[in-house]
Amino acid sequence: MTVYTDEESRTLRTAVFGAMVLVSTAEPGALTEESYAGIRAMGRLSPELREVLGAARPELPTGSVSDVEDGVLAALRRSVDILSAKAPEEAETFPATVITLCQEVAAADGRVGHDEGTVIDKVRAALTGAGLDQPG
Repeated sequence: MTVYTDEESRTLRTAVFGAMVLVSTAEPGALTEESYAGIRAMGRLSPELREVLGAARPELPTGSVSDVEDGVLAALRRSVDILSAKAPEEAETFPATVITLCQEVAAADGRVGHDEGTVIDKVRAALTGAGLDQPG
């Protein structure tokens, strides 16, 4: 079993829960359905990562909407680095799994709105390193 420091565990929780929150709050809608979709979708993560995520309450960045988004996107990038160093097999599947989680949250009310799609694109870019030279 991979051992993560407290900081690494917090970063992973911020990344996964934060990504789902960003999508869920991108547009007004069915927050309850989206929350349940996110919880169900977390079953796609490995048992080890689910254990890390469930070990403590998630901590989201504070500040303005932009600050929260920037903090979550940074946590996503850092999570890929953490997993690449400590659990390469997790690093291979983590980006696609988190993107799928976000898509399921967005589609929980039956459609994926434009703003939700934009957030998913930002999550994808943070996880894959795409578009890092573009302004946010």
